[in-house]
Amino acid sequence: MLGLDSAGKTTVLYRLKFNEFVNTVPTIGFNTERIRLSNGAAKGISCHFWDVGGQEKLRPLWKSYSRCTDGIIYVVDSVDSDRLEEAKTELHKVTKFAENQGTPLLVIANKQDLPKSLAVAEIERQLALQELSPSTPYHIQPACAIIGEGLTEGMDKLYEMILKRRKTLKQKKKQR
Repeated sequence: MLGLDSAGKTTVLYRLKFNEFVNTVPTIGFNTERIRLSNGAAKGISCHFWDVGGQEKLRPLWKSYSRCTDGIIYVVDSVDSDRLEEAKTELHKVTKFAENQGTPLLVIANKQDLPKSLAVAEIERQLALQELSPSTPYHIQPACAIIGEGLTEGMDKLYEMILKRRKTLKQKKKQR
């Protein structure tokens, strides 16, 4: 789970883990949790999440934490329009790593409950998601991590994309 500092990554993590709001502090380094998803189509699936700090000095570590994963969750603050260009730059860096080509991407447009939050279509445009590699499937999910709204739907979409990718990779392996 990646994103700029203060986007809400840790709030998402603990909402998924405990299904309740946990007051958090800025992440220095990372948090890691094994979470058994409790709702939706992905219910019962156990996932290992790495919530990596989003401060500028920690972003070079993102490459190490995102490679060889089944999926990437990228959290953006829907209200912080001033930093969307920075969020876009960092997201495109991560998805361009060779190890991340084709890795399913869930973009959580967090803080949708707040006044002045940008519409999902506008966030998608500003993040230039259509410019990602054609091999990178993605879904952008409006959410409010504090109350958990949208997280189940987002995790279901990510799970679908992961299953589809695994099936495709398995078929390619059989063809060799």
